[in-house]
Amino acid sequence: MKVFAAELVGTLTLVLFGCGAAVLAGEFVGQLGIAFAFGLAIVAMAYGIGSISGCHVNPAVSFGVFIAGRMTGKMMLTYWLAQFVGATIGAAILFLIASGKAGYDIDVNGLGQNGWGAGYLGEYSLLAALVFEVVATFLFVVVILGSTHAAAPTAMAGLSIGLTLTAIHILGIQVTGVSVNPARSFGPALFVGGHAIEQLWLFLIAPLVGAGLAGMKARIGFLEKDAA
Repeated sequence: MKVFAAELVGTLTLVLFGCGAAVLAGEFVGQLGIAFAFGLAIVAMAYGIGSISGCHVNPAVSFGVFIAGRMTGKMMLTYWLAQFVGATIGAAILFLIASGKAGYDIDVNGLGQNGWGAGYLGEYSLLAALVFEVVATFLFVVVILGSTHAAAPTAMAGLSIGLTLTAIHILGIQVTGVSVNPARSFGPALFVGGHAIEQLWLFLIAPLVGAGLAGMKARIGFLEKDAA
């Protein structure tokens, strides 16, 4: 239950702070500010709940850890449930706050949902969105698995992971809004509906593919230095 609660709170925080920065403060902080909101949320939660659950707060991360052989399938499913519930609650809280402002319209202003194509941010193609999400998640999970390896200086893991997520957002916000996290995409899409739901499949599948490749890389030892 402690692990479940930690992952729920952590994912809730990521969605509330990251998507919240886009919805409530995007016009003031810009793309860079939104990127740092996502990254700093991860840094905060890494040190807040890392000792309890490892602060995955992302089904793709848990999948990568599972493929790497560092957790059981049963435990991964527990993480997934907590993460999707946490993301949904985070999106609900954000919607309640955003709707408290006169003129807010979820169909116009959104809820930080992911997407691609005509009418969405940089209007990138499906192929561009797919490639970005797979590659970005792969690199993100490589950093996570490497930073949390027994031989790594784990005291700095939260910072390295958070800064990596920040860099990914700086690069990719205009492409997809940046998912690299199926739960982060699911929560807002559930409330926004429409195109957000129709395009959700990519943000469920692509991050898992990228994370699976990173997990396999770790499993076969490519993330470990050779013995002296």
